[in-house]
Amino acid sequence: MTKSHSSSYAAAGVDIEAGYKGVKLMKKHVGRTFIPGVLSDIGGFGGLFAPEISGMAKPVLVSGTDGVGTKQRIAQLMDKHDSVGIDCVAMCVNDIICCGAKPLFFLDYIAIGKNIPEKVAELVAGVAEGCVQAGCALIGGETAEHPGTMGADDYDLAGFAVGLVDEEKILQKEKMQAGDVVLALPSSGIHSNGYSLVRKVLDIENADLSAYVPELKTTLGEALLTPTKIYVKAVLAAIEAADVRGISHITGGGFYENIPRCIPDGLGARIEKAAVKTPAIFKLLQEKGNIPERDMFNTFNMGVGMILVVSPETADKAVAALRAQGEEPYVLGEITASEEKVVLC
Repeated sequence: MTKSHSSSYAAAGVDIEAGYKGVKLMKKHVGRTFIPGVLSDIGGFGGLFAPEISGMAKPVLVSGTDGVGTKQRIAQLMDKHDSVGIDCVAMCVNDIICCGAKPLFFLDYIAIGKNIPEKVAELVAGVAEGCVQAGCALIGGETAEHPGTMGADDYDLAGFAVGLVDEEKILQKEKMQAGDVVLALPSSGIHSNGYSLVRKVLDIENADLSAYVPELKTTLGEALLTPTKIYVKAVLAAIEAADVRGISHITGGGFYENIPRCIPDGLGARIEKAAVKTPAIFKLLQEKGNIPERDMFNTFNMGVGMILVVSPETADKAVAALRAQGEEPYVLGEITASEEKVVLC
């Protein structure tokens, strides 16, 4: 048992003993994520992981980092902290699967105004749940108490993921050609982008987040806190089953910024606007904020969390693989010979 204690540090606003308690409380959550390859428990100076690389000609590590953004303000106002950790993991692992990599492990970073062990453990519980959904291990992290620079109830959650892919299996957008099919994977809602606009439109600081909203079929707060969907297992299954030529995670910047990231020069995506299955939360935001349609598609995912570009010959195989993993994919459009990267029609 540690005997570490500093009354001087505590007087300055940092309770190191709260940190130790937080680690103790979070261990049961972290343990849920351990997969083959984990060589260390939390509490050391570094997380150890031994990847399985047999059968790979040239293993390539793929990394991604992100945070939850101002969505966490909703969690703070509601005093509900068990889901934003899922968002944090999702924003990282959904990025690294876009090149075909399988996430291996995750580390988180929590900056917090006042270290309340139970709150920190709740945050880490969400991170652990996200790791379980992604099939990766939570092998470390850091909680930093920031008195005087953050409000006591404030925190910022971020993290990063590392994945692995054989170099020869990295998705090559150069294989893409006109006539390829664009498949959509539905989002669970707003995910983790555009919340500065959301908070402004809905006047979040003064809104009743516990109010039931009939068109949303839940309370406003619960709708806004719906965790980002994690697509790892479904996308990896589709890659194994079909000729997947490009993947884009639809995050900040919406359709217009993210879809082009997986499309080579000389080609573009023709998107059938009528095909987009848009949840009610986006319609609510557009109406309350009087937001132009172009801005909606250039800010939010509009109900499409990820797109896959597949060859027309294997599109049915991709759909079947995705459905077997619980997804509900649908045809969103096609790739065309065009210098305009995204056309909504």
